[in-house]
Amino acid sequence: MDLLLRGGTLVTCDPTNRVFVGDLLVRDGRIASMGPDARHDARGVTRVLDARGCAVMPGLVQAHVHLCQVLFRGMADDLPLLDWLRRRIWPLEAAHDARSLRASADLGIAELLRGGTTTVLDMGTVHHHDAVFEALRDAGLRAVSGKTMMDAADPTIPDGLRERTDESLRASDALCHRWHRAADGRLRYAYSPRFILSCTTELLRGVALHARARGAMIHTHAAEHPDERAAVNLLHGADDVDVLASLGIAGPDVVLAHGVQLTPKQRRRMAADGTRVCHCPSANMKLGSGVAKLTKMRDAGMIVGLGADGAPCNNNLDGWVELRHAALLAKRLGDTTALPAREALRLATIDGARALGLDGEVGSLEVGKRADVIAVALDGLHAEPGGSPEAKLVYAAQSRDVRHVLVDGRTLVHDGGLTTLDARAVLATARSEAVKVAARAGVSVAP
Repeated sequence: MDLLLRGGTLVTCDPTNRVFVGDLLVRDGRIASMGPDARHDARGVTRVLDARGCAVMPGLVQAHVHLCQVLFRGMADDLPLLDWLRRRIWPLEAAHDARSLRASADLGIAELLRGGTTTVLDMGTVHHHDAVFEALRDAGLRAVSGKTMMDAADPTIPDGLRERTDESLRASDALCHRWHRAADGRLRYAYSPRFILSCTTELLRGVALHARARGAMIHTHAAEHPDERAAVNLLHGADDVDVLASLGIAGPDVVLAHGVQLTPKQRRRMAADGTRVCHCPSANMKLGSGVAKLTKMRDAGMIVGLGADGAPCNNNLDGWVELRHAALLAKRLGDTTALPAREALRLATIDGARALGLDGEVGSLEVGKRADVIAVALDGLHAEPGGSPEAKLVYAAQSRDVRHVLVDGRTLVHDGGLTTLDARAVLATARSEAVKVAARAGVSVAP
């Protein structure tokens, strides 16, 4: 059924960054027309969404999240990265079963959709990853996702997470076979070795071969924390991004989360290779990792997206918070002209889509693209009275301002309410399962 978004300000994030008042027509899941043509072409349309007072724009793209960790929100605060992993996150992930993992994914997806995120690159845990894909399929979010891979002989890795190399590759291959380009292409697979300290070189070489043989992406963490960097150098005699590249994990099909510790030489090589990076400003600040040099990465020619990372190190999945932090931190490291609002908004939309190799389908409002579209109110007390639409979106917008969310033309949020998930039921199940998984892991959930 055709759908008309009527009366909004279209913030296109297209190659010329057009902004204009008009309607947008969706037909067969794609953007059929915009502006004056949309009203003319919409004759006979029975579905109309009121977008007056709103920016109508591409949905936010988050290029690094952990849906498997949403259930652990508030259980791992105020710890440095390696302690955060070994004392809390790994034991909690090892305690997941399929039911708790589904509850975690449902809670994260509900939060993402209500906040206007329509596409994610997600890294799971080691087991039960079908539950995450089933949640994504049912809720309608667009996603590239994959199970975490961990085969290192590290005594701090719980038995429930440590794999044999061949088992890890076989399990990833099977998931890729089941889910890559599933749900009419809305779901895709990413081979996801956790990070270099939890993976053998044999596994990393295998990932490069298996992912490319299947046309899947590769997603891992790199250059995040100074302590991690020191540990990698002690083990390998080189930085993780250099070791990964030597093993074949570099190129346009690779997304590295963080990149806080990158050197100028590494930024230049990654730009030449086409390796993508996801900037996660809130998580990097909370875990004491530092601040990624975003403008230097962009100046080097790197493709950079934004992501919230995980709920235990953020503590939310709010793309607007990441967008604001990215813009302000860029000015802190540069000057007030660094990363103006218009460019910052592209980080969260078309640049994120480019990082995931999806920019031909989503990330901007252009006729023929998939109708992943959101309407965001610009007339709240916290956004008025002045400012351009882009500036309002970057510096003032909040998740509560999101009115409508479409993915493939399907309305997943209408007037701020979820249509494919029952928010109360999702929250009730998440609370119950969080207590159970924490008990299995021996982690307290008390304040």
